[in-house]
Amino acid sequence: MRPFEYLQASDPADGVAQASRHQGARFLAGGTNLVDLMKEDIEQPTHLVDISRLALRDIAPGNAGLAIGALATNADTANHNAVRTQYPLLSQAILAGASGQIRNMATNGGNLLQRTRCQYFYDISMPCNKRRPGSGCAAREGLNRIHAVFGWSEACVAAYPGDMANALVALDARVRILRRDNTEATMPLASLYRLPGSDPAKDTNLAPGELIVGIDLPAASERYAAHSHYLKVRDRSSYAFAMVSVAAALDIKDGVIQSARVVLGGVAHMPWRVEDAESLLAGGPPGEARFQQAADRAFQDARPLSHNQYKIELGKRAVVRALTLASRPA
Repeated sequence: MRPFEYLQASDPADGVAQASRHQGARFLAGGTNLVDLMKEDIEQPTHLVDISRLALRDIAPGNAGLAIGALATNADTANHNAVRTQYPLLSQAILAGASGQIRNMATNGGNLLQRTRCQYFYDISMPCNKRRPGSGCAAREGLNRIHAVFGWSEACVAAYPGDMANALVALDARVRILRRDNTEATMPLASLYRLPGSDPAKDTNLAPGELIVGIDLPAASERYAAHSHYLKVRDRSSYAFAMVSVAAALDIKDGVIQSARVVLGGVAHMPWRVEDAESLLAGGPPGEARFQQAADRAFQDARPLSHNQYKIELGKRAVVRALTLASRPA
């Protein structure tokens, strides 16, 4: 681990000011991803701005739904009564990730910004455009079993590893961001992320120094509370990242699907919402045949790499199973 200067933020605005003042500064909250990356010499911040003591931990009713603080822990969020009853998909997704010990430390804001688990990204002896721009992508022709089948580029085939964000995208969540000019802005969570393109070193659309301060869940997404399910398929049953995951949510009235949300994880550089599949589901009754059609539609544009062709069939089966479990009576 390289030397760095440790700074403490007195409030969110001070944190943004300090991070903006120092090129190479990073925010430190739970540290469950950043500290590991520093130990591996992948992240080399010159300054760490500690925001862990800021008052951004509340989970409470907001203007039109539920407001979740960026520094609330994953564990507190997953176990909060309002989350469990009004947005159970989010609770399921959080509990599918990491371990209990990590969830006790990891913050919501940090969870959204976690970096890929591509083995070539973690191996500093290998070329990786995400870690060292212009060096190449070893995974492109290497062992790419866990990598993307959607949205990848010649510069990067890495997949986003998170679970929480998949559920939040399905629930139409928005993030609140404190900008460098001390104004607060909101954006759909889906717009926070970006595909790798020719600049895979940039994971999100946040500008340097900008800070996520909260997550807003709309009241309208409570309509999915009775029929939602988060399915995570992985090599082992705990403490493993998804080969494929599915956040499925259905609004069913009088035996007819009014609207649907299907977001895939482990298959792209970002949570991958499949609106074509959602459109196919809406307007008809739930059932295996309809779910299979949606699954086929969800993966119709997939581009597998040399070692992850299996994700196509696995993903289709995961979509059918997630939708089937979501459609059952609460």
